[in-house]
Amino acid sequence: MKVIVGLSGGVDSSVTALLLKKAGYDVVGMFMQNWEENDEFGVCSAKQDFEDVKRVANKIGIPYFSVNYSKEYLQRVFDYFIKEYQMGFTPNPDVMCNREIKFGPFLERALMMGTDLIATGHYCKRVERDGKFYLYKPKDLSKDQTYFLCEISQVQLSKVIFPLQDLLKTEVRKIASENGLVTANKKDSTGICFIGERNFRKFLKEYIPAKPGLIVDTNGNILGEHDGCVYYTIGQRKGLNIGGKSGYAQHRWYVVDKDVKTNKLIVSCGEGSELFSKFVEVSDFNWITDVIDLPFNAFAKLRYREPDKPCKVTFNNGKMILEFDNPERAVTKGQFAVLYAEDGMCYGGGKITNYWK
Repeated sequence: MKVIVGLSGGVDSSVTALLLKKAGYDVVGMFMQNWEENDEFGVCSAKQDFEDVKRVANKIGIPYFSVNYSKEYLQRVFDYFIKEYQMGFTPNPDVMCNREIKFGPFLERALMMGTDLIATGHYCKRVERDGKFYLYKPKDLSKDQTYFLCEISQVQLSKVIFPLQDLLKTEVRKIASENGLVTANKKDSTGICFIGERNFRKFLKEYIPAKPGLIVDTNGNILGEHDGCVYYTIGQRKGLNIGGKSGYAQHRWYVVDKDVKTNKLIVSCGEGSELFSKFVEVSDFNWITDVIDLPFNAFAKLRYREPDKPCKVTFNNGKMILEFDNPERAVTKGQFAVLYAEDGMCYGGGKITNYWK
């Protein structure tokens, strides 16, 4: 059976290809270049990653090739990313990158080449039951990436396998080391999908010009100035430069809202009630498998790295509403709310568009 593996130049995809080769699959590696600009230090990480892909593929003994999806990434992911920020949202480009690139052009190209399946180094589990495919959390819950796959379709899920689903990250690095892969101790990639780690505000200013405005408290009192409210996110406390204001308790200041129309950044002194919400509105929810009759109880993750929280799921005026047992801190418009069953099955996810107490 032929499988095309998305090789990124990291340890996870390297071991994915190795395991499939040892299992007897006809493995081909595909490297995707989705961003062509150098970072702020003049380094093109894609070139470095492709060199690692070459070394890994040659070590394993599989053919490989490179494709450039920079145009698709710019149109399908990065334009969305910038527009969301301009509207005052805080988007998650990794979710869109998986739907629009890794399981979009990548899968389409693979199928055109006559492959049976694609494989990635994601930490998640695919389960087939009665002809349908379900997405589950992996063995290594600390590396769980189902959150980022909440927007994929049933068809996309049916064509992908996840060889790392029953492995811990430590086991993956051990396998890489024992088999002499150069990526064994390579640092995990972080930052924006395919763009990497950067001075984020500086990077964003290249695409959204600075627009200074006022920082106000929840009563409208002026506290200072910002250089663009789109550069901040809900719950942020660093970089406000308004500490020690007379007449206020000497607590840290937190961003509690952004008014893009008036270009005002609204802050609160201390983690007051303004920072917590009991109800969250979710739009355009993507059901990976079956649509569940509402209402029902589920577990929701509102940001990656945050624990799942129990909630009741209902509909109101065509919108999905999540009601939490306890108010959630710093709910952020533009992020994805991902729902899970108690056994770790991922129902899917949708964009957070509103929240209230």
